Amino acid sequence: MIRPAPLFSDNMVLQKGKNIAVFGKGADGERVNVKFGSDTASAVVSGGEWKVMLPAREKYERYLEMTVTGEGYSRTFRNIAIGEVWLAGGQSNMEYELQNCTTGKQHLENDKPDVRFYYTPKINSLEPDYEKTVANTGWNLFEGESPKSWSAVGYIFAKELSERLGCTVGVIGCNWGGTKACHWMSEESLKSDTDMRFDYDKYLALIKNNSPEQLTEIYREYERYNADWEHRRDEYYANTPDPTWEDCLKACGECRYPGPPVPLNPFSPTALYRSMIKVVCPYTLAGFIYYQGESDDDNPGAYYKMLRGLIGLWRSDWGDDELPFMIVQLPMHSYVGDTRTENWSVIREAQDKVYRTIKNTGLAVCIDCGEFNEIHPHDKEQVAHRLCLQAMYNVYGDRNEEYNAPIFDSCVQKNGGIEVTVRTSTPLEKRTEFTGFKLAGADGEYKPADCTLSGNKIFVSSPDVPEPLHIRYLWINYSADIPIYNKAGLPLAPFRA
Repeated sequence: MIRPAPLFSDNMVLQKGKNIAVFGKGADGERVNVKFGSDTASAVVSGGEWKVMLPAREKYERYLEMTVTGEGYSRTFRNIAIGEVWLAGGQSNMEYELQNCTTGKQHLENDKPDVRFYYTPKINSLEPDYEKTVANTGWNLFEGESPKSWSAVGYIFAKELSERLGCTVGVIGCNWGGTKACHWMSEESLKSDTDMRFDYDKYLALIKNNSPEQLTEIYREYERYNADWEHRRDEYYANTPDPTWEDCLKACGECRYPGPPVPLNPFSPTALYRSMIKVVCPYTLAGFIYYQGESDDDNPGAYYKMLRGLIGLWRSDWGDDELPFMIVQLPMHSYVGDTRTENWSVIREAQDKVYRTIKNTGLAVCIDCGEFNEIHPHDKEQVAHRLCLQAMYNVYGDRNEEYNAPIFDSCVQKNGGIEVTVRTSTPLEKRTEFTGFKLAGADGEYKPADCTLSGNKIFVSSPDVPEPLHIRYLWINYSADIPIYNKAGLPLAPFRA
């Protein structure tokens, strides 16, 4: 029987200004007919799948209907809007629920937004009840209990975008906490580069050396262990004054999360690409907003290639190699006792490099949006706002340069120091005594440095480094002070040169 993809439901949002893909599954040879207003299209199921393309709608509209029919099947979807559709991808900071963020209660009690949400179910496609779980989904309005669990970043971004454009905005939540970029990518893409195989090769080794039954039992045993461990952890934190992670491990035993990289584990390479991205692709989009990278900090040197590869893969799957991709640059973060001090800096640099080198990307610089000892900052307003500014600038033609945070442009040796030129629309200002700069000479030993600002220029010098060759700004996982902003209130992005 004909089955439209679960994104096609009452209350759905369809993208303005682009041909509209309507797709689903069925039995080979079945004919599908789609009627949307005066537009009609048909297709024959092949390989268990079907897709039709409807003409673009050039105006924002509401209260529309679409009917899909086939042999023994007819369904009409109602309350459809033509608006803007964005996929909110990433890990836990994109997943972080509206009800838990600092302003969540205020939004839930007072907002009346023109925003709708589809949440891609978080379940591995190899689980027995996968098809049933996915089929039991659809678009939700901002009413009842549903908005509490919406992505805070995704919702606040959509609300501001809706107000700016005067239209309905739909968000497709496609995120899962603790995930790496490789979890959202295909086997073919991971095989394409040796630097991208860091986790994939571990996955292949387990598959090679175990039968499917053994692989299933490996994961089920981990699930049992982890459930018991989480119970012990919860008891420890509930009953221990001033708990620490190290003491938690002593009391509760080894934390084996996220478990062995076997196919049944959603935290294994390719699992969420197969289980979640493929559910929503190729639903017609305005673009992607993406907040991820924290879990790739064990191999930060490969992250530029990973993020570049992910963007290329998703764009290819959606059939649009210019589909906009707005990136959240990781904020400041460190845990108590963390001996690693610069791995997040490399991730941020990779995100900056992607922004500079890949067309139709945006970078929401959020270095000042982190919290010490808390990987999930509670306030998501600035992150969402800066993503919206990037969308307005890069996608919707509002070329206000004040929407872009100041970023490094170039530097030269000068008068015993280094003069940095910054791309910024407004002059820079220093807000703290701490400068965030360090210089090094030929010996590679970095020393704290002073700075003076003039317009978009920064002169950096240190008496301990009379002949500087290298410069760094906020090249550290966490700093409580963010010293330099532009007059528009956006922070200077970290860099090294």
